[in-house]
Amino acid sequence: MGKDVEVRATFTDGVDQGRLQYEPPKLLFRGAQRRVFTGEGLAGLKAEGDDLLLADGSRFHLGAKAAESWAKAILNPKGRLDKIGVKPGMRVGLINVADDDLVAELAARNAAPVADLRDLDLLFYGADSAAELDGLPDLIPTLADRGALWIASRKGKAATLKDVEVMAAAKARGLVDNKVVGFSDTLTALRFTRRRP
Repeated sequence: MGKDVEVRATFTDGVDQGRLQYEPPKLLFRGAQRRVFTGEGLAGLKAEGDDLLLADGSRFHLGAKAAESWAKAILNPKGRLDKIGVKPGMRVGLINVADDDLVAELAARNAAPVADLRDLDLLFYGADSAAELDGLPDLIPTLADRGALWIASRKGKAATLKDVEVMAAAKARGLVDNKVVGFSDTLTALRFTRRRP
């Protein structure tokens, strides 16, 4: 998840009030005018006193502690595996997720997908239809006691399932949603764990 706050901003063409949001790799300001900063627009970004300062002179008044936090997050974005919570040595399963980059990232983290789908710390399951969600009861027993199920679905205009449909199907099977990430350019993923007594 990114960062989101109401701020006062100063630009070369004046002062504005609005929402500042950081959803990697974009910094967005929604005020009287919508402004988007990416790539080179974020180069040279720094915390200066109470402000987050961009190289073009744009200033977002956040307070010293928050400005430092935002600068750190933007200059050192978390990778996908960090957002998902993959740690070395985890038992990971993949079903209906064709992502060679993910497999390589997992292997590099010493958490390569296993063929034996038992006692999994993490299971990534691709689901883009109600029929695929019907398979959830067979997946839950593959998880370790504190294991998590990530359900990845197409996002944006290509989406065939809504997040609320995925959440309802998982909750009906005793799971609790506790995180969402932009899994890739085309997929979003929701994290589910067993409901604790």
